[in-house]
Amino acid sequence: MQPFSFVQAKNASGAIGAVSDAAGASFFAGGTTLLDLMKLDVIAPTRLVDINNLPFSKIEVGSERVTIGANVRNSDLASHPAIRQGFPALSEALLSGASAQLRNMATTAGNLMQRTRCSYFRDLSARCNKRNPGAGCDAISGVNKNHAVLGTSEQCIATHPSDMCVALVILDATVQTQLPDGTTRLIPIGDFHLMPGSTPHMETALEHGELITHIHLPIVSLARRSHYLKVRDRASYEFALASAAVAVTTEGGVIAEARVGLGGIATRPWRSLEAETALIGQPASDATFLAAANAALAGARPQQHNAFKIGLAKETLMIALQQVTKGNN
Repeated sequence: MQPFSFVQAKNASGAIGAVSDAAGASFFAGGTTLLDLMKLDVIAPTRLVDINNLPFSKIEVGSERVTIGANVRNSDLASHPAIRQGFPALSEALLSGASAQLRNMATTAGNLMQRTRCSYFRDLSARCNKRNPGAGCDAISGVNKNHAVLGTSEQCIATHPSDMCVALVILDATVQTQLPDGTTRLIPIGDFHLMPGSTPHMETALEHGELITHIHLPIVSLARRSHYLKVRDRASYEFALASAAVAVTTEGGVIAEARVGLGGIATRPWRSLEAETALIGQPASDATFLAAANAALAGARPQQHNAFKIGLAKETLMIALQQVTKGNN
């Protein structure tokens, strides 16, 4: 591990200043991903700025939205009554992630900023454009069972690991930040995570030193009819091979509203507008769900070892849609 300095921030502006004036500085909260990568020498921050004492640990329920502080722990968010009742897909996604011990430490903002679990990214002897831009991507010709089939490029096929973010993309979440100049901005969750393209090392829309302060969720009836389903190799402490976050309302057996998100198969949390189009205005039937699944995976680009993910993702999405539409009339 490389030497670094450690700063305990007293306020948001102090934290932002401590990070923005040092190119190698990083914010630190739960540290459940950051410390792992430091131990592997994948990242070597020159300064860690502890933001745990900043006033972003509350969940506030208003008449039109729920505001979640950046430092809210995943376990607290998953168990909050307003989230369990109003946004069940989010609660289910959080509870399916990692382990109870990690959920007690991991924060909302930290979950947003998760790095990929690609083994080549974590192996310093491997070529990785995400870790070392321009180096190449050993995953493309290597063992790529766990890699993405959607949103890939010739530079990167690494899968985005978050469960929480897949739920957020169907809930129209907005990320609030504070910038080094003191201004704030709101970033729609669909714009927050970037496609790899030719710059896979650029993973989010954040500027250096920009601090996530809150996530906002609009309170709408559709969110109450949501569900998250995750398929993995084991029942705990495992990342998704495929997952689906869905929200559906029906009127007289016909789908009136639909949101579809996919995880475990894409380079970022994936919202499928194609699947939503195939669902809306159609009967809530297996035939409709199959059409939506086919639409969602129509653009998939499998590698040597992960073509199975296409069929698995389709089945996962269909089952999630079947479950969320039971008794939904």
